[in-house]
Amino acid sequence: MASAPTATAAELLARTRGGVLLHGLTPPRQTSSPDQADGIAAAALKRLRSVQVDGLILYDVDAEADRAATPRPFPFMPMMDPADFLDRHLACWDGPVIVYRAVGKYTGEQLEHWLSGADRDRVLTVLVGAASRHQRVRTSLPEAHRRHAALPLPPRMGGVVIAERHAAAGAEHLRMLRKQDAGCEFFVSQVCYDLDHTRDLLSDYTHTCRERGLDPRPVVLTLAPCGSMKTLEFMTWLGIDVPRWLRAEIDRGDPLAASYEQCLLNARALIAYCRRLGLPFGINVESLTNRKLEIDASVDLARDIRDLLG
Repeated sequence: MASAPTATAAELLARTRGGVLLHGLTPPRQTSSPDQADGIAAAALKRLRSVQVDGLILYDVDAEADRAATPRPFPFMPMMDPADFLDRHLACWDGPVIVYRAVGKYTGEQLEHWLSGADRDRVLTVLVGAASRHQRVRTSLPEAHRRHAALPLPPRMGGVVIAERHAAAGAEHLRMLRKQDAGCEFFVSQVCYDLDHTRDLLSDYTHTCRERGLDPRPVVLTLAPCGSMKTLEFMTWLGIDVPRWLRAEIDRGDPLAASYEQCLLNARALIAYCRRLGLPFGINVESLTNRKLEIDASVDLARDIRDLLG
């Protein structure tokens, strides 16, 4: 039986004033047996035992076939529902968990049923809309927000933030404010490699909040090491901007060493910048693939970032 949580969902958000550390996990394949899923969960928690992360993020993987015109570099594999993975296989994790919901996969009733039954003391959620306006969905993000708002005690809700959209159109901070109006209490970024794109977004969001008399919500910034050109292709397909000079380093040298060093430099710079802005924040570390090399590197990176956070 799991012990009582070491921190509640509300406490996790409160601690973002000084910076929190999270680790992102993708659930096992849908075809995994219960024993295999138990083993995957146990291995993940064993790796994280020495890191002292403040919380987990569980992703909800969708095919996103309309995301880009180019083919997906890695074939899409249906994954276990993150909420089921948490309930059935991660019971021994006693900290807060952010469960993603790709709302387009679910009917409004299915989404509302899960929101109504989630453990609000332990579980937070990030509601994610379609990757493309052409994607066919069962529930739109605005409808998901309305259903969340209509419930008496749903889990605390967050939203996705993408610095690349801000670099392209300059309006991502306004999108964040609209999500904030819809009930988002925090944000989680796409993987950050372009430091200037990320700082521009954080600056515009924080200063616009203060101009409007609003308190900025916590922003969790995601970092992930890249161990191969194939992973770099996948990052590009996902819409992650990697500076040209770093792409050359990854292509011509040791990909993992080059990307790891940059992730650590970015973490140091972003921690200092968020603290200077007075913006509550977190750092989330994940692996974009299931390659052991990149998974191990993500745990090492989380450990180094824990030291930076103090």
